[in-house]
Amino acid sequence: MDIVIALIGLAIGVGLGAGGLLIYQNVQGQNRRRQVEEEAARIISEAQNQARQTIVDARDEALRIQHEAEEAAKRRRIELDRESDRLQKRREDLDERYERLELREQNLNKRQSKLDKRQSEIQQQYEMQLAELERIAEMTRDEARQELLAMVEAETRQDMARKIREVEEETRLQAEARARDIIALTIQRIASDQVNELAVSVVPLPSDEMKGRIIGRNGRNIRAFEQATGVDVVVDDTPEAVTISSFDPIRREVAKRSMEKLVLDGRIHPARIEKLVSDAQKEVERVIREEGERAAYEAGVPGLHNEIIKLLGRLKFRTSYGQNQHAHAIETAHIAGMIAAELGADVAVAKAGGLLHDIGKALDHEIEGTHAMIGAEFARRYGLPPRVVNCIASHHHEVEQECVEALIVEAADAISGARPGARRESLDTYIRRVKALEDLAKEFPGVEQSYALQAGREVRIMVKPEEIDDLAAMRLARDISKRIEETMQYPGQIKVTIIRETRAVDYAK
Repeated sequence: MDIVIALIGLAIGVGLGAGGLLIYQNVQGQNRRRQVEEEAARIISEAQNQARQTIVDARDEALRIQHEAEEAAKRRRIELDRESDRLQKRREDLDERYERLELREQNLNKRQSKLDKRQSEIQQQYEMQLAELERIAEMTRDEARQELLAMVEAETRQDMARKIREVEEETRLQAEARARDIIALTIQRIASDQVNELAVSVVPLPSDEMKGRIIGRNGRNIRAFEQATGVDVVVDDTPEAVTISSFDPIRREVAKRSMEKLVLDGRIHPARIEKLVSDAQKEVERVIREEGERAAYEAGVPGLHNEIIKLLGRLKFRTSYGQNQHAHAIETAHIAGMIAAELGADVAVAKAGGLLHDIGKALDHEIEGTHAMIGAEFARRYGLPPRVVNCIASHHHEVEQECVEALIVEAADAISGARPGARRESLDTYIRRVKALEDLAKEFPGVEQSYALQAGREVRIMVKPEEIDDLAAMRLARDISKRIEETMQYPGQIKVTIIRETRAVDYAK
């Protein structure tokens, strides 16, 4: 019971506490609501104040912007009014200028009309004067124009010819002075003997009785000698001498040496002949080798192939116009080297080209072709440089000259062959060459007569003045010079002189 009462009292206390708690919470809630409402009212009041201030500020800003826009519009109106005034003034100026131009155009039209009228009158007077001139001159305008053009052309051609002559003369004088200095210096430095050796094929005999021993019984000795040497032995009425004939200079030299030894020994029979011919061949081969090496050494061209050395030595027994080709090759090498040194060219190439330029002459009787092309092919086969090969092949203009050393070798060859005492030729050959030179010049149109002078070193040509003028005469001289270079073989150089002469003849009666 007590427990029940206690529990009931406890329940009543708990209920009272809960109710007090609820009452307390309600009171707290009302206070908080009131505070929130007050805070909201304050915030609203502040917001309304800010809104009113913002509206005021916006109204002030709008008024300021409106004021600035009005000021800008006012300034723009002032500028537009000023620009309009300026444009109006310019329009007035343009109108005034246009009026002046119209007035000037009217004046020009009037002047043009007067000028056209005046020009028409001048044209009529010109045609009248022209007709009168044609009547007086007895030729039409076209005929007069043609005659005038012909006169101008003739005068122009004369002026051209005179100018060309002046330039050529100036160039020639300068070139001759320079070439004369170089050639004189070269010849002074080389100072070689005159090369006028001829391969003699006459063997002297102690007596005419030796001729019978050379012939032998029934001619067996001379037949054995000719068979062993490949030459012809001529035993004629020449006292105390026999002549050895052969196109091959080496064979002729072997035969000459063999014959001299036979005559000196006195024992002449076929076996002895074969023995001495064999010894002479070995001796000549040794001489060829020695002469080839000597030529290379004297010319300063080392490193040549053995076959080239042999060919070079064979030139010892080869002559051209009486000039020994071995000595000519050495001399040409020296001259080419000196000219190359003076001109700043390759001295080694010039010397090699000068030494070997005529090497083909050692083979030209065995191989078809010119000695220049034969020598060039032989040099190319044994590994000589291309410029040296070109020097050999082009020294007679059979191929194009590709380097300055080729020109130097050509000049050195001409200097060596053209100097006094260097060469000689037979009378028949000389007459044929001079006659061919005159006939060649006569082949050109306009040539009246030609004469070879100074032993064939100059050809003087008379031309027809009505067919050849001054300019054509200069061109004719060049054409004839080129034709001589292309078709003729000659030592040195040939001067071509064209003479154009006009004569006026009348008689007093």
